[in-house]
Amino acid sequence: MAIAVHSEKLRELVDENAEVEQVATGFTFTEGPIWHPDGYLLFSDMPGDVRRKYTPGQGVEEVMRPSFKCNGMTLDANLDLIVCEHVTSALWREKRDGSKDLLAYHFEGQYLNSPNDVCVRSDGSIYFTDPWYGRFPGVGVKRDRELGWQGVFRIPPGGGSDDIELVVDKNEFEMPNGICFSPDESLVYINDTPRAHIKAYDVHADGTLSNGRMFFEGIGSGVIEGGVPDGMKCDERGNIWVTGPNGVWVISAEAEHLGVISVPESTGNMTWGGDDWRTLFIPSSTSLYAIRTKVGPRHEPYMP
Repeated sequence: MAIAVHSEKLRELVDENAEVEQVATGFTFTEGPIWHPDGYLLFSDMPGDVRRKYTPGQGVEEVMRPSFKCNGMTLDANLDLIVCEHVTSALWREKRDGSKDLLAYHFEGQYLNSPNDVCVRSDGSIYFTDPWYGRFPGVGVKRDRELGWQGVFRIPPGGGSDDIELVVDKNEFEMPNGICFSPDESLVYINDTPRAHIKAYDVHADGTLSNGRMFFEGIGSGVIEGGVPDGMKCDERGNIWVTGPNGVWVISAEAEHLGVISVPESTGNMTWGGDDWRTLFIPSSTSLYAIRTKVGPRHEPYMP
């Protein structure tokens, strides 16, 4: 598939002749990819209610069924897995010893909608989005909402389910989805799927957010069939990589649309991995794709 170059700056990030390779297929709708430093990729098949593991040279295996239709996943500095579950409307920490900690499931006495995407700050605080996609049939379990609005939350370092904080106005987003930090963690980016835009916020030392402003608009029309803002990552140079129509959109820190990496299927998320952190893995509907890049991810707490 072609790489659509809108700016010469894109050539510094990815070779325009690089191939998007299908590395596995036969799934229902893939999401939540996270590369473990031990050399494998975890990803979710939400409608299939299964979590899978891809190891280069060995292929794909199931690691959890049911997976409670988990979506976004990441790792903390201890290499414990942080998981957004649609079925339970909860955020969990799965420890390496096999035990689990419930991190978040309610706010002001009401159940969360369905934690969707998550990232960890270097101080150990956890930020996550809470649209209500997990209450849709198929990708979740159909059930009524309790909150009636869709927020973005923070769990302070060492905090738990009684400590979560709302970090944006309750009505700031229609469906907050992808979330990521800038390389120096001075900014956090949050996208809104149906509104097809990304907002940026200043991050303060105490973890609060302020000065929310529009960063980039017009990532398609917000209609899912055509590709929408969903998963989102920041590279080591501060560029934003976000799903959208036709594949992965690349946007500079100055909000310039650099180009699109075309993917054959509707794309849900992405993450960097591989031995040198230069392989971009792209779960897309029924398949897992990968492409080599010239740039790697912003340094996350779990990375060596």
